[in-house]
Amino acid sequence: MDVDIVTAVHLAGLALNEEVVRRLAAAGFGDARVSHGFLIQHLVDGPRPVGEIAERMEVTQQAVSKAAAELVGLGYLERTPHPADARVRLLGLSPRGEDLVSRSRSIRAEITAELTAHLGEDATERLRAAALAALDWAGGGEGLRGRRVRPPR
Repeated sequence: MDVDIVTAVHLAGLALNEEVVRRLAAAGFGDARVSHGFLIQHLVDGPRPVGEIAERMEVTQQAVSKAAAELVGLGYLERTPHPADARVRLLGLSPRGEDLVSRSRSIRAEITAELTAHLGEDATERLRAAALAALDWAGGGEGLRGRRVRPPR
């Protein structure tokens, strides 16, 4: 089959993400979606105000508030008062959100181990390195390193 690299990498990423979502569902996180990660990534290091998250994501505060309301409703995020300014509310991971992040990391490590068993250690490392180099070439590496991956447009 003649498939160009853009399509192959894109479809491989989609398939791998679907496997992560499937395994998360089996682990009790059936309401988690890939799109949730675009907001959650900004909270892994601690709570932040909505305005700061919106700026980091390069979206409106309304977009962040809408996504946050869904994630609060699902129990993955919680709102807390800012310690220095009672008018500002912080968004942070709830204990369930922390469990989601932890389980997601574990699942991705499991999938990496399975791919390594299937492809071999050298091929798996070359694949990872090539994917990261392609990401850098396409301008997305800095977003990954700064935990600021933007949602697709």
